[in-house]
Amino acid sequence: MSKKVLVVDDEKLIVKGIRFSLEQDGMEVDCAYDGEEALVFAKQKEYDVILLDVMLPRMNGFEVCQQIREFSNMPVIMLTAKGDDMDKILGLEYGADDYITKPFNILEVKARIKAIMRRNTRKASEAEASKTIVFGDLKIDSESRRVFISEKEINLTAKEFDVLELLVLNPNKVYSRENLLNIVWGYDYPGDVRTVDVHIRRLREKIEENPSEPKYVHTKWGVGYYFKN
Repeated sequence: MSKKVLVVDDEKLIVKGIRFSLEQDGMEVDCAYDGEEALVFAKQKEYDVILLDVMLPRMNGFEVCQQIREFSNMPVIMLTAKGDDMDKILGLEYGADDYITKPFNILEVKARIKAIMRRNTRKASEAEASKTIVFGDLKIDSESRRVFISEKEINLTAKEFDVLELLVLNPNKVYSRENLLNIVWGYDYPGDVRTVDVHIRRLREKIEENPSEPKYVHTKWGVGYYFKN
């Protein structure tokens, strides 16, 4: 399956050169010449990489990158004409994965694109492998959202599952109650942190042999909760 790249630059000769070179490597290339057009493409299609110039008509590259991050994690490489470090920092803060300073060598561009594609392929295979998480006699199937203790299925509510999965995927990391509330329930959730305590208590009653002496979900007094691996 050919890799898809979106090239965004208002300099048509640059776009033409990049497109030709990438197509020689068997990639499928779409081109956009301003920020608004780039967003339209990004919303319509999933790209393996977006090459995004900073200085664009209608909407600059930073704004485009920021808006893309609201709906997608597609890799973005910023193209900047300035050697200014601030541009590079801004690009990464707006959610870019990498940056290349103009004038650039097309071989460097291709090398960076291929490096990001390799990294993403590896991440995808790791994500596939991590759909089933096993810790001792606890097994979590993230895809079917099922939990088993010693091969016996435990029925959790959606939020209980979300809390457990978050803690298990980040073993030994302590989450404050506020943190858990914001991540699992969302920033606009009207409830308070007692919601978290109630769900942790119910979760322990379901997965712990002795809820008062938990094996999995532990309390860091005065801080929050964590999963001990």
